[in-house]
Amino acid sequence: MNWRTIFSKMVLLPLSKLYGVGAFVRNKMFDFKIFPVHTFNVPIIVVGNIACGGTGKTPITEYIIEAMRLKYHIAMVSRGYKRDTKGFVVATAKSTPADIGDEAFQIYKKFGGKVVVAVGEDRVNAINEVLAIDPDINLIVLDDAFQHRYVQPTLSIVVTECNRPYYNDHLLPYGRLRESKMAVNRADFVVVSKCPPTLKDIDYRLIAKSLNLFPCQELFFSRLLYQELVPIFPEHTRAVPYLDWMTDDDYILAVAGIGNPRPFVRYLKSFKPRVRVDIFSDHHKFTRRDMEHLLDRFKTMRGNKRVLITTEKDAVRMAACPYFPAELRASAFYLPIKLEFSSHSTSKFDEAIVRHLRAQNKSR
Repeated sequence: MNWRTIFSKMVLLPLSKLYGVGAFVRNKMFDFKIFPVHTFNVPIIVVGNIACGGTGKTPITEYIIEAMRLKYHIAMVSRGYKRDTKGFVVATAKSTPADIGDEAFQIYKKFGGKVVVAVGEDRVNAINEVLAIDPDINLIVLDDAFQHRYVQPTLSIVVTECNRPYYNDHLLPYGRLRESKMAVNRADFVVVSKCPPTLKDIDYRLIAKSLNLFPCQELFFSRLLYQELVPIFPEHTRAVPYLDWMTDDDYILAVAGIGNPRPFVRYLKSFKPRVRVDIFSDHHKFTRRDMEHLLDRFKTMRGNKRVLITTEKDAVRMAACPYFPAELRASAFYLPIKLEFSSHSTSKFDEAIVRHLRAQNKSR
């Protein structure tokens, strides 16, 4: 065994066991009503995961908002991870990623005034605040809140990545799990995200068998479809390149600061241009030094056509970064994604949400 394996077995695995005990005790505190669980008069959809990192929660959240916004007046509430502010903040036209976090800002930018977007570490307080601000809200979507058990959800959705399913993982810090695999029993829906197009019928069946869900739980399979490039600074861009049209004489500088950048990089490398990759930590705040580094790398690419391509989540931070080089703006693009559900799902996702919300409303 190498030193990393020894360290994992001797140090991380015991710490993982202790972490598991703590997570178990915390959950029992909620189960036995020792910790308070708050209920609300509006339906609440919780989107979350068991594992840390990029499982694809934000595309699911956006899909729900898009699918439900004509039926409901929606508020999306998150904690606003890695924002510079504290407490409860409602997104406005003057908000920046630093004010509300990149994910909340991305959703606000995408849906504008069609939904209320708010952030707050205390979700109970945040829900009360948005309902006080807009009493007409009749559906709340909580992003990344599966472990936030102080709020009683109407519908609880767990997202797990196809290539890194929670049932093959371990508790922190030995693995990536925030709590025991058994926690999925609290979920109403489980969404297997980022399914590759090469997945066969037998693969879907094996995943479903490994998940071993209860009959009352619904299972969905989804995949991400990459769309055409979009300029980060449209006022500086004369033409948007098509990846299909680029040749092996062209260069792409791929930049990502998300939980799992591998599908993004893999997609770009499936085209002819040569790809250079710069990976940053999840939710990374770009600094002057970062931008100088990216400009230097961009200048060393001697291809016929040179472009910088990033993710949609990174693009909102880049657009707000005061240090983004002026000479790079015309060549900077992001790759938007669209979520699609597979026919291997137990039912249609949109219809299942409405059906579940109506059933819960009748049971009150």
